[in-house]
Amino acid sequence: MRREDLADADCGIAQALGVLGDWWTFLIVRDVAGGTTRFDALQRELGVSRRALTERLAALVEHGVLERRPYSQHPPRYDYLLTAKGEGLLPVLIALQDWGTRHLMGDGELTATADAASAEARRVHDLVGRRLPEVGLPGPDGQSVALTDADAWSVLYFFPGAYAPETQGYPPGWADIPGARGCTLESTTYAARYADFQAAGADVRGISTQRPDQLADFAAHARVPFPLLSDQDGRLAAGLLLPTFRAGGVSRFKRLTLLVGPSAVVRAVQFPVTDPAGSVDEMLDLVREHRPA
Repeated sequence: MRREDLADADCGIAQALGVLGDWWTFLIVRDVAGGTTRFDALQRELGVSRRALTERLAALVEHGVLERRPYSQHPPRYDYLLTAKGEGLLPVLIALQDWGTRHLMGDGELTATADAASAEARRVHDLVGRRLPEVGLPGPDGQSVALTDADAWSVLYFFPGAYAPETQGYPPGWADIPGARGCTLESTTYAARYADFQAAGADVRGISTQRPDQLADFAAHARVPFPLLSDQDGRLAAGLLLPTFRAGGVSRFKRLTLLVGPSAVVRAVQFPVTDPAGSVDEMLDLVREHRPA
């Protein structure tokens, strides 16, 4: 079947392939989601020829996956940004990464953690020195909340899922997934030590792929004094290539924590996190070590 035939096929998968075309196109969307939005930076990161990159960017703009936004008039230069249509591809990228990690780089077993020497761990620790993409995530009230303040230090802990007892509970088999348990303990430990983090000069935010209303119910139940943010659309998971697993029909974060300094630059990483409560004190020590007095 020719590629031009795919676009006419009566199948959503075939039509999507008619737009996305090849693996370079997926990687372009991946890198744009991660904050690499300019032509030269994309070429440098991907190692693709200028001609090939120009053709693929033009096609993605034509199909409404990317939009061009000028940042220089003389000479004309553009940022390439995801449209709402393009952001609809992020769950596809997360699913591809999860499948590749589990079935190609792993043994196929479902797990919410990873080995310290794994490719996932290397990928997460490579975030040190990287600037976070400029995205806001919905808080418990559904309103967008910035990941960090420009000149502040922040602790961002990512967790698989936490629920108030009176609301929808954990998916079947949750307790049997290695690394999944401990979200409530982690959050309540951060809540208990929140004043210590503030005294050390860092704010705290918890991030999950749960819906904002679920996070609101849990925050009220556990008396969490800081924002719990929802990455239910996968903007941060796809942009940073964060480790995920799938349970209950939902892609969920594997437990990890980032210490983020001024200008939204990652300064330290905890992954894998095998002791949800103990990791809180370890992160507090990292804040005191990295943040100037």
